[in-house]
Amino acid sequence: MGRGLMLVSVLAAMAGCTTVKGGFCAVSSPLRLSASAVDALSDAEVKALLAHNRKGERLCGWKP
Repeated sequence: MGRGLMLVSVLAAMAGCTTVKGGFCAVSSPLRLSASAVDALSDAEVKALLAHNRKGERLCGWKP
């Protein structure tokens, strides 16, 4: 649960960040996890990770 909680914390911090100059693409990068880390995530954590990466694909041209 430690990794999942850390991931959610990072995503929440990125979503609430208002002091960093630049858009989403300037301050974000794709979140990539190992298969064992993905297996340990809850459904909500997987949903948040996928939403972040899909936003990056749409806005920044990230490749899967």
